[in-house]
Amino acid sequence: MQSNQEPGNVARVAVVIATYNERANIERLIPDLMESSVSPHVVIVDDNSPDGTGQAVQEFMKRHPGRISLVERSRKQGYGPAVVAGFRKVIGGDFDIVVTMDADFSHDPVAIPDLVAPLDKADLAIGSRYVGGIRILNWSMSRLLLSSCANLYVNTILRYHISDCTSGFRAYRAPVLRSIDLDRASSRGYSFLVELLELVVRAGYSVHEVPIVYTERRVGKSKMSRGVIAESVIRPWFLLARRLAGRR
Repeated sequence: MQSNQEPGNVARVAVVIATYNERANIERLIPDLMESSVSPHVVIVDDNSPDGTGQAVQEFMKRHPGRISLVERSRKQGYGPAVVAGFRKVIGGDFDIVVTMDADFSHDPVAIPDLVAPLDKADLAIGSRYVGGIRILNWSMSRLLLSSCANLYVNTILRYHISDCTSGFRAYRAPVLRSIDLDRASSRGYSFLVELLELVVRAGYSVHEVPIVYTERRVGKSKMSRGVIAESVIRPWFLLARRLAGRR
């Protein structure tokens, strides 16, 4: 399905970022986003970070009125629900494109224009670490093997034929997010990305992969845990069962 945006019009872009204890990173990331050529509206969804991430965002809101929003939640509820909360904040507005990215500079804000560019024809653009070759910096071999096997695992079960199903650096046409049932994406961890991809693909929307360079975080702690990994192992089978049940 192609974009309904009128030729010559500048796309209105919202960037959704889920945070928990990311103050040091967000204080560097927001200025970079404010200078981006796509002039995004930035939505931070913070799970009551004890390091003061929310307070830092509020200071930036004063400096850049109308360009930054903060969704504050009372407790840590997980990555998936945070991103959905950010989507709900923006899809009722007049945005054309919604970008998701991490706060830790693993996703380079400079790459956003290249990420959104294919959406004049595609419905979802994925910033891919693997399409056309591996472009990952500062990962151990075990971490790279885990990520590569995770994508192979998802593709084997769900047959997406997408190089990077688990990338969180994505750009969606806003009408796509308005049309799917976000309540069906119930994963708390990063398997939410696969669950959301399933909703998009099963609805018949097109996916395009954009090569990116991924850099491991330098500040703060990873949110990966045993629970997140366990959910990522189970969720593709749940999605396959739901797909088959829908066919019947």
